Amino acid sequence: MQTVKVPVAPQYPERPITVIVPFSAGSGLDVLARIMEKGALKHLGQPLIIVNKAGGSGTIGWNEIAGSNPDGYTIGMSGIDLVLQPIYGVAKYNYMTALEPIAQIAPSPFVIAVQGSQPWQNIDQLINYARQYPGEIKFGHWGTGSLGHVIGEVLGKTANVSLEQVPFRGGSEAMAALLGGHIQIAIVSPAMVKEHIKSGTVKVLAVTSDKRIADPVFSNIPTFKEEGLDIVFNLWFGVTAPKELPVEVKNKLSNGFKAIITDPEIVSDIESLGLHVEYLDPQNTAMQWQQDNKKLTKTVKETGILDLIKSQKQ
Repeated sequence: MQTVKVPVAPQYPERPITVIVPFSAGSGLDVLARIMEKGALKHLGQPLIIVNKAGGSGTIGWNEIAGSNPDGYTIGMSGIDLVLQPIYGVAKYNYMTALEPIAQIAPSPFVIAVQGSQPWQNIDQLINYARQYPGEIKFGHWGTGSLGHVIGEVLGKTANVSLEQVPFRGGSEAMAALLGGHIQIAIVSPAMVKEHIKSGTVKVLAVTSDKRIADPVFSNIPTFKEEGLDIVFNLWFGVTAPKELPVEVKNKLSNGFKAIITDPEIVSDIESLGLHVEYLDPQNTAMQWQQDNKKLTKTVKETGILDLIKSQKQ
């Protein structure tokens, strides 16, 4: 009896994989994508082609990923704005259902940074000053409705003080405004202030994580919870893909990116940015998305940010 040869299905991936970064070159997600690119050939068997599609607080890039053919050849970087933007009703898609989580790479807290010359040595002193001089404290962040904006409003509400929010186009602009004395607080990532702390031009009063940052530069800076304020928020960075990926393709991507993210050389490069690698698989990444969606939906309503964004759309 003659054996019939069944054609072997093409093995994914057979060609380079496009990775859409929904923010500009040099942004945190862009830098992470380019670090992971180094491990792609080794762990996925094909190179990554990084494409920046900035704008709309990430929505332009995520819209393109969500609308792409779910064949595994167009994927993208994910961040917490993926959860935030649909809450505001400004996104074309509900990314929670239009995108497929592949992996979390690392979480990152925000820090409350002030000029090094300011007299405040802790968050309590800043809050007391804000109570004595209502409306004088301005906090900068990287865009209306961003997580930095959310944190500033939560700080004001939790401490019962009046803080004026000032949106910028990015964290670097907010830092420039802080150093120039145009705002009193910048709510930014630790990486943006690390060198300024070393030089003494900036000091950090609190971090938004549930535990202190391990980096020696930040290890003496307390969390908000240590200071008696229940404020815990983290950015996170990850990898996502269009919904409806074939199971074998999703598994190949998941296993490949797990290998990339946990590769000691890649870990070293990521941690040099001031991040702590905390890999999560697709299922646990999806759970993180759901938890943050629930928390942030409640928070943006309570702080009035949702109403603010709705009024700006009218």
